[in-house]
Amino acid sequence: QVQLVESGGGLVQAGDSLRLSCAASGRTFSSYAMGWFRQAPGKEREFVARISRVGGSTNYADSVKDRFTISRDNAKNTVYLQMNSLKPEDTAIYYCAADRTPVVHTTPRAYDYWGQGTQVTVSS
Repeated sequence: QVQLVESGGGLVQAGDSLRLSCAASGRTFSSYAMGWFRQAPGKEREFVARISRVGGSTNYADSVKDRFTISRDNAKNTVYLQMNSLKPEDTAIYYCAADRTPVVHTTPRAYDYWGQGTQVTVSS
């Protein structure tokens, strides 16, 4: 069982940066690949980024590539999402999720544990 708690969301202007954090409970954090997803009002939850168990491999949605960076600190049981050059279309609730398998998954149903989400709002 893994419990995930996101933080760092807020209201920013277009072009600003934010760093989201996701703190995980338990001693098996490094056994999970971690992902970030987001869900805007009226839209389906979509993949944002993923990082492998030890952080050696990352994957990004095309819409955030070159603007967002996912990283993790296994000693702190935390995964991060650095978001730069934010756009109004990045407005959504951002969720972190844990995946027990090493396969690169970009669909929400493949992930085993989820946090409650943190709101990110980007004004124009």
